[in-house]
Amino acid sequence: MKSRIAQSQQIWITLLLAIFLLPATLYAEDYQIDTKGMHAAIQFKIKHLGYSWLVGRFDKFGGTFTYDKKNPSNSKIEMTVKTNSINSNHAERDKHLRGKDFLDVKKYPEAKFVSTSFTETSANTATLKGNLTLHGVTNPINMIIKQIGAGKDPWGGYRRGFEGTLKITLADYGMDYGLGYQSRELELNIYLEGLRKEK
Repeated sequence: MKSRIAQSQQIWITLLLAIFLLPATLYAEDYQIDTKGMHAAIQFKIKHLGYSWLVGRFDKFGGTFTYDKKNPSNSKIEMTVKTNSINSNHAERDKHLRGKDFLDVKKYPEAKFVSTSFTETSANTATLKGNLTLHGVTNPINMIIKQIGAGKDPWGGYRRGFEGTLKITLADYGMDYGLGYQSRELELNIYLEGLRKEK
């Protein structure tokens, strides 16, 4: 008899936990960043001698993000970038950028970002905080992001897109090659379109 009562109590506890935990995850949507169709991009720009901008991109990266429209603070993202995929539209310069003066891609083949918080500041903007690991160094960063839109695609899927801008100081990541005062800061522009994973 006691065994049946204990079993019944366990069932009720399980049901109650399920009821309380369900609202926290009910509206959370998981997305795969669409690099297969390349509906995503990571671009950078840095001043050249203080006279103009050098613009480039990373061609190989991937990741996932979660967006919770009812509880935005539950939203998160994780991304990995292949550092040897840097592309500044100049082969000799890219060789230098992959070398020990900068990315040192043989020693550090990946850069990674893992979010730690997501705070909405308006209907379509938010502050994303997290840890950026680059060149073997991990630093906390803040990124201002904007939600571009969300909805069904022509192929039966559901998509959501964001853009974000981030500035980093190269020396903070152990890259102190003498580019001059005007070129010590790098701007990253990130454009992400995610395809929702169906549960």
